Amino acid sequence: MTDQADTTEAADTRAMLRDSLARYLADHYGFDQRRRLLDEARLEAPLWRGLGGGLGIAGATLPEAAGGMGGSFLDALAIMETLGDALAAEPYLSSVVIGAGVLARAGGDGALPLLARIAAGEAVIAFAHDEPHGRFDATALHTTIERGVDGGWVLSGRKAVVQCSPWADHLLVSARNAGTSSTSLLLADARAPGIVRRDYRTLDGGWASELRFDGVALPAGAVVGEAGAAQPLLERVLDEATLAVCAEAVGVLRRLMTDTADYIRQRRQFGVPISSFQVLQHRLVDMHIALEQARALTWAAAARIDAAPAQRAAAVSSAKVMTGRACRAVGQGAVQLHGGMGMTDELAIGHYFKRATQIELSFGSTDQHLRRVDRLAGAA
Repeated sequence: MTDQADTTEAADTRAMLRDSLARYLADHYGFDQRRRLLDEARLEAPLWRGLGGGLGIAGATLPEAAGGMGGSFLDALAIMETLGDALAAEPYLSSVVIGAGVLARAGGDGALPLLARIAAGEAVIAFAHDEPHGRFDATALHTTIERGVDGGWVLSGRKAVVQCSPWADHLLVSARNAGTSSTSLLLADARAPGIVRRDYRTLDGGWASELRFDGVALPAGAVVGEAGAAQPLLERVLDEATLAVCAEAVGVLRRLMTDTADYIRQRRQFGVPISSFQVLQHRLVDMHIALEQARALTWAAAARIDAAPAQRAAAVSSAKVMTGRACRAVGQGAVQLHGGMGMTDELAIGHYFKRATQIELSFGSTDQHLRRVDRLAGAA
């Protein structure tokens, strides 16, 4: 992704991206369509080819040399927000924000061709980082690599909740170099011998996998960038991914607010709409404030994405704390105002609530990000 000032022209381009993506999702990814498409999506993401070669969204922030539009990180946030509004479980986060973000910075012989395939919607990257024992701790890495024969690598370990893995052509795997505390990133063929995969549906209806690497033999070129020197790049893309799910949450929560406001205007009790009850009006106001705080802090943090690492980390974690609180306030409020119907599969509201709950814990919980902010403040 390229970094650019938020000029009027860039803002206009971003608005067009939002509009075209929103129209496409409205036509191809309505609530009933979504459920059917995801039920059948065992081998391929439902809309990924359309978002790539058809619409150009997958390449909007990728380099022009790879067939992309050279957009900024702010464009990626706008796309994530729009995907959140439609509850689209597409591999944009793992393939573009994380995968392409790593490849564009690290380079290498195979980077440009793979970026071009991502831009065209022909390739999917799954990010294998969290581990079963980690409890959302991004620093806990037990997966290891060590030198194999002919200068190659041997990968061993386990990864948990690898989003979009059933659809992936490639896995971007984080691992420690055996016997050291240094970190490497590797790009592996998702079907390589020795990779054991267990697929399952996630809380929000998407697909994920548990992965086990049983001495997987990888070529020397599998390491992205320099072996053992990936920690700064990993921290950067994790911060970008964290902000991206914050932007997605804004779209999810906005839809929860809209559907809830519509419902209480239609639902009548004692002969009047329940929207006339002052206590419910106060609840909606609290939910709206939480949503707007999350949105404002997310976009404010995006303006500091190129700051020094400590400043970037503090801004991102502050946004994630506010977003996590908003996910709980808006999600629980929406379900409660709908009554028992709010948790049924027949209403969209329950599915959006489940996604908001999942986002609250993605890339670190609210408590973990609070501790990170406190630690950074103490260091400063």
